[in-house]
Amino acid sequence: MAAPASGLRILAVLFITALTASLAQVSFPLPFTPVPFTLQPMVVLLGGAAIGARLGAASQILYLMLGAAGLPVFAYSPELPQGIFRLLGPSGGYLMAYPLAALVTGYLAERGLDRRFGTSLMAMTAGLGIIFAGGVLWLAQGLGLSAALSVGLYPFLLVDAVKIVAAAAVIPSVWKALKA
Repeated sequence: MAAPASGLRILAVLFITALTASLAQVSFPLPFTPVPFTLQPMVVLLGGAAIGARLGAASQILYLMLGAAGLPVFAYSPELPQGIFRLLGPSGGYLMAYPLAALVTGYLAERGLDRRFGTSLMAMTAGLGIIFAGGVLWLAQGLGLSAALSVGLYPFLLVDAVKIVAAAAVIPSVWKALKA
Protein backbone atom coordinates (compact mmCIF):
# COMPACT_ATOMS: atom_id res chain seq x y z
CA MET A 1 0.00 0.00 0.00
CA ALA A 2 2.86 2.42 0.67
CA ALA A 3 4.23 2.25 -2.87
CA PRO A 4 1.20 3.85 -4.59
CA ALA A 5 1.09 6.60 -1.98
CA SER A 6 4.82 7.24 -2.45
CA GLY A 7 4.37 7.27 -6.21
CA LEU A 8 1.53 9.76 -5.90
CA ARG A 9 3.65 11.97 -3.66
CA ILE A 10 6.48 11.96 -6.17
CA LEU A 11 4.06 12.79 -8.98
CA ALA A 12 2.56 15.62 -6.92
CA VAL A 13 6.00 17.13 -6.28
CA LEU A 14 6.93 16.81 -9.95
CA PHE A 15 3.62 18.34 -11.02
CA ILE A 16 4.01 21.39 -8.77
CA THR A 17 7.65 21.77 -9.87
CA ALA A 18 6.62 21.62 -13.54
CA LEU A 19 3.75 24.04 -12.97
CA THR A 20 6.09 26.51 -11.24
CA ALA A 21 8.54 26.27 -14.15
CA SER A 22 5.76 26.62 -16.72
CA LEU A 23 4.28 29.72 -15.15
CA ALA A 24 7.74 31.30 -14.94
CA GLN A 25 7.63 31.38 -18.73
CA VAL A 26 4.56 33.63 -18.53
CA SER A 27 6.40 36.67 -17.26
CA PHE A 28 5.91 40.35 -17.88
CA PRO A 29 8.92 42.62 -17.50
CA LEU A 30 8.04 45.95 -15.95
CA PRO A 31 10.01 49.04 -17.01
CA PHE A 32 10.36 50.43 -13.48
CA THR A 33 11.64 47.31 -11.71
CA PRO A 34 14.23 44.58 -12.37
CA VAL A 35 11.72 42.00 -11.07
CA PRO A 36 9.27 40.58 -13.63
CA PHE A 37 5.62 39.92 -12.89
CA THR A 38 4.83 36.17 -12.92
CA LEU A 39 2.14 33.81 -11.64
CA GLN A 40 4.67 31.65 -9.80
CA PRO A 41 3.90 32.85 -6.26
CA MET A 42 0.31 31.65 -6.61
CA VAL A 43 1.55 28.17 -7.62
CA VAL A 44 4.04 28.10 -4.76
CA LEU A 45 1.27 28.86 -2.26
CA LEU A 46 -1.34 26.58 -3.82
CA GLY A 47 1.24 23.82 -4.07
CA GLY A 48 2.11 24.07 -0.39
CA ALA A 49 -1.56 24.09 0.61
CA ALA A 50 -2.49 21.23 -1.73
CA ILE A 51 0.35 18.78 -1.15
CA GLY A 52 1.49 19.84 2.30
CA ALA A 53 4.44 21.53 3.91
CA ARG A 54 7.20 19.03 3.23
CA LEU A 55 6.18 18.11 -0.30
CA GLY A 56 5.40 21.72 -1.22
CA ALA A 57 8.84 22.79 -0.03
CA ALA A 58 10.42 19.83 -1.83
CA SER A 59 8.76 20.86 -5.10
CA GLN A 60 10.26 24.34 -4.81
CA ILE A 61 13.70 23.04 -3.82
CA LEU A 62 13.61 20.81 -6.91
CA TYR A 63 12.57 23.81 -9.01
CA LEU A 64 15.52 25.85 -7.71
CA MET A 65 17.93 22.96 -8.25
CA LEU A 66 16.77 22.54 -11.86
CA GLY A 67 17.19 26.25 -12.44
CA ALA A 68 20.60 26.39 -10.78
CA ALA A 69 21.70 23.50 -12.98
CA GLY A 70 20.94 25.61 -16.02
CA LEU A 71 17.61 24.24 -17.20
CA PRO A 72 15.41 27.01 -18.62
CA VAL A 73 12.89 27.08 -15.78
CA PHE A 74 13.34 30.65 -14.54
CA ALA A 75 11.52 33.68 -15.94
CA TYR A 76 13.09 35.43 -18.90
CA SER A 77 15.86 37.90 -18.14
CA PRO A 78 17.63 39.95 -20.81
CA GLU A 79 20.64 40.45 -18.53
CA LEU A 80 21.25 37.07 -16.90
CA PRO A 81 21.63 33.63 -18.48
CA GLN A 82 19.70 30.66 -17.12
CA GLY A 83 21.45 28.97 -14.24
CA ILE A 84 22.88 29.83 -10.85
CA PHE A 85 23.33 33.51 -11.75
CA ARG A 86 19.53 33.95 -11.76
CA LEU A 87 19.55 33.07 -8.07
CA LEU A 88 22.13 35.80 -7.56
CA GLY A 89 20.24 38.38 -9.64
CA PRO A 90 17.40 40.75 -8.71
CA SER A 91 14.79 37.97 -8.41
CA GLY A 92 17.03 35.70 -6.34
CA GLY A 93 15.54 36.59 -2.97
CA TYR A 94 12.01 35.86 -4.16
CA LEU A 95 13.05 32.58 -5.73
CA MET A 96 15.00 31.39 -2.71
CA ALA A 97 12.01 32.20 -0.49
CA TYR A 98 9.74 29.81 -2.43
CA PRO A 99 10.55 26.67 -0.41
CA LEU A 100 9.95 28.44 2.92
CA ALA A 101 6.73 30.02 1.63
CA ALA A 102 5.44 26.63 0.47
CA LEU A 103 6.49 25.08 3.78
CA VAL A 104 4.67 27.67 5.89
CA THR A 105 1.55 27.73 3.72
CA GLY A 106 1.47 23.93 3.72
CA TYR A 107 2.02 23.80 7.48
CA LEU A 108 -0.93 26.13 8.05
CA ALA A 109 -3.07 24.15 5.61
CA GLU A 110 -2.22 20.90 7.40
CA ARG A 111 -3.64 22.48 10.55
CA GLY A 112 -6.97 23.19 8.86
CA LEU A 113 -6.47 26.78 7.76
CA ASP A 114 -7.27 25.72 4.20
CA ARG A 115 -10.86 24.71 5.02
CA ARG A 116 -12.48 28.15 4.97
CA PHE A 117 -11.82 31.17 2.79
CA GLY A 118 -10.81 33.54 5.61
CA THR A 119 -8.27 31.21 7.17
CA SER A 120 -7.06 30.07 3.77
CA LEU A 121 -6.46 33.73 2.93
CA MET A 122 -4.42 34.05 6.14
CA ALA A 123 -2.27 31.06 5.15
CA MET A 124 -1.75 32.40 1.63
CA THR A 125 -0.92 35.87 2.99
CA ALA A 126 1.69 34.38 5.33
CA GLY A 127 3.33 32.56 2.42
CA LEU A 128 3.25 35.62 0.17
CA GLY A 129 4.72 37.70 3.00
CA ILE A 130 7.68 35.32 3.11
CA ILE A 131 8.21 35.64 -0.64
CA PHE A 132 8.07 39.44 -0.47
CA ALA A 133 10.35 39.55 2.57
CA GLY A 134 12.95 37.40 0.81
CA GLY A 135 12.78 39.47 -2.34
CA VAL A 136 12.80 42.89 -0.73
CA LEU A 137 15.59 42.03 1.71
CA TRP A 138 17.64 40.66 -1.19
CA LEU A 139 17.10 43.82 -3.26
CA ALA A 140 17.80 46.04 -0.24
CA GLN A 141 21.36 44.75 -0.05
CA GLY A 142 22.20 46.67 -3.21
CA LEU A 143 19.50 49.33 -3.37
CA GLY A 144 18.67 50.19 0.22
CA LEU A 145 15.36 49.40 1.87
CA SER A 146 13.36 52.34 0.55
CA ALA A 147 14.30 51.67 -3.08
CA ALA A 148 13.82 47.92 -2.62
CA LEU A 149 10.27 48.51 -1.38
CA SER A 150 9.63 50.86 -4.32
CA VAL A 151 10.74 48.36 -6.96
CA GLY A 152 10.19 45.03 -5.22
CA LEU A 153 7.00 45.33 -3.19
CA TYR A 154 4.73 48.27 -3.98
CA PRO A 155 4.31 47.58 -7.72
CA PHE A 156 3.18 44.01 -6.99
CA LEU A 157 0.88 44.42 -3.98
CA LEU A 158 -2.43 44.95 -5.73
CA VAL A 159 -2.03 42.23 -8.35
CA ASP A 160 -0.62 39.76 -5.83
CA ALA A 161 -3.51 40.52 -3.47
CA VAL A 162 -5.88 39.49 -6.25
CA LYS A 163 -3.81 36.35 -6.87
CA ILE A 164 -3.91 35.24 -3.24
CA VAL A 165 -7.64 35.93 -2.95
CA ALA A 166 -8.13 33.62 -5.94
CA ALA A 167 -5.74 31.04 -4.49
CA ALA A 168 -7.42 31.23 -1.08
CA ALA A 169 -10.79 30.54 -2.70
CA VAL A 170 -9.59 27.46 -4.59
CA ILE A 171 -8.58 25.17 -1.72
CA PRO A 172 -11.78 25.52 0.39
CA SER A 173 -13.80 25.00 -2.80
CA VAL A 174 -11.94 21.76 -3.44
CA TRP A 175 -12.62 20.62 0.13
CA LYS A 176 -16.34 21.36 -0.31
CA ALA A 177 -16.41 19.42 -3.59
CA LEU A 178 -14.65 16.47 -1.97
CA LYS A 179 -17.19 16.43 0.87
CA ALA A 180 -20.06 16.31 -1.63
